[in-house]
Amino acid sequence: MKNDVLIDDQKKKSLTVTNLIWMGFTVVWGFGNVVNNYANQGLTVITSWIFIMALYFIPYSLMVGELGSTFKEGQSGLSYWIKQTMGPLLAYLSGWTYWVVHIPYLAQKPQNLMVAGSWAIFRNPKMVKSLNPIVLQTLVLIIFLLFVLLAANGIKSIKVLGSIAGTASFVMGILFILLMLAAPALRGVEVASPNMTSIKTYLPNFNLHYLTTISMLVFAVGGCEKISPYVNDTQDAGKNFPKAMLIMALMVTVSAILGSVAMGMMFDTTNVANDLKMNGAYYAFEKLGQYYGIGSSLVIIYALTNFAGQAAALVMSIDAPLKLLLSEADAKYVPNFLRKINDKKVPVGGYKLTTILVSILIIIPALGIGNSNELYNWLLDLNSIVMPMRYMWVFAAYFALKHYLHEKQGVEYRFTKSKSFGKFIAGWCFVFTAFACILGMIPKEGEPFTSQWNFKLMLNILTPVVLLGLGLILPSIAKKEQAKNI
Repeated sequence: MKNDVLIDDQKKKSLTVTNLIWMGFTVVWGFGNVVNNYANQGLTVITSWIFIMALYFIPYSLMVGELGSTFKEGQSGLSYWIKQTMGPLLAYLSGWTYWVVHIPYLAQKPQNLMVAGSWAIFRNPKMVKSLNPIVLQTLVLIIFLLFVLLAANGIKSIKVLGSIAGTASFVMGILFILLMLAAPALRGVEVASPNMTSIKTYLPNFNLHYLTTISMLVFAVGGCEKISPYVNDTQDAGKNFPKAMLIMALMVTVSAILGSVAMGMMFDTTNVANDLKMNGAYYAFEKLGQYYGIGSSLVIIYALTNFAGQAAALVMSIDAPLKLLLSEADAKYVPNFLRKINDKKVPVGGYKLTTILVSILIIIPALGIGNSNELYNWLLDLNSIVMPMRYMWVFAAYFALKHYLHEKQGVEYRFTKSKSFGKFIAGWCFVFTAFACILGMIPKEGEPFTSQWNFKLMLNILTPVVLLGLGLILPSIAKKEQAKNI
């Protein structure tokens, strides 16, 4: 998408409000976000969506707009913002964070491929659910290693196929919402959840379990910083960018709410299946096909498109974040082994480190987590803990922007003209994200303080500490290398 919308000097200011809305919507919204959060909270998630959008996502989006407008020369985004506001060392650490939080993401993608393949071929999840966790994770490791080889050889066709499949999956998510909402009227389908007309059905119980699920909501609404480079290509950016972000946020909110209502109509909110995170999207299209008398066609189409999309995402997530880190980071903070590049311009040192870290994260959990469904849910929860940590750098950059560069001239769009209010909002979003990530570390499944629960808690704490801590060690290694070369 970026190649299509990068504007040359003669065509600047050609992005309209509609362009920005569509770009932002496709980046942030996904059917999986609706399924995962419904699995966590049931219909009470609707109230959660409203709060998270109003108090977190909208200010997040508008902060990104001001950062993009202030540092218009920095097409790379986050690392450049940090470098300009807080210096090269923290810019390196932000780039490291952006890369390293993809390690749990890469560890789960092969699982997603296997689930999609099982539904596409067998029309059920039994192939994956029946496997012993060690056998499952061994297969996951083999798949991951194959995709590392694919990424190293620059397989571009799978990326093109994945882009098409991703769009198709996106369209099918919208299609599910429309068809399910219409099913009771058109097909006489009975609503699965009781009391859907009662306000009490949608009111969360603000207990510890609820608080541990907030990280999944934060995880769901992140990523809008990807469109920040385009704020300067927008017609009348000061007016149109915030307008586009607000409309986009409203669209995401409405889609999330309607999607959750549709899930509640199909799946009983008082008895949510424990494998809904793994298989909920497939169950949804399977039931939809039954409602409309078209058999398994919808679930097969969704499984195939999701398989292609997941495959492309795996290849690109092995390659793109690593190259971004190496291209943006100051060489004095990155050891030589990590910067080593072969004749094909593949960062082989980075690929090796990626392979080692992901392999460890694939195998170790299988030694202590009892079944494949729990393993899948745990890895998804781990992603919701680790991935939002990169958003915290956005808020840190905005806080520093307001503190040090508030008076900078030539900025076409400002979220707020108030220095104090800007710092307050950035601080709020930073603290809220940290709060969500820390509480998200508490396991959501199993009896507390059992050996398996303790094992999950230990992994939830150690994984981000080790991954982020490694980034603190590397500059020391690089410094010693440079001292030897003097």
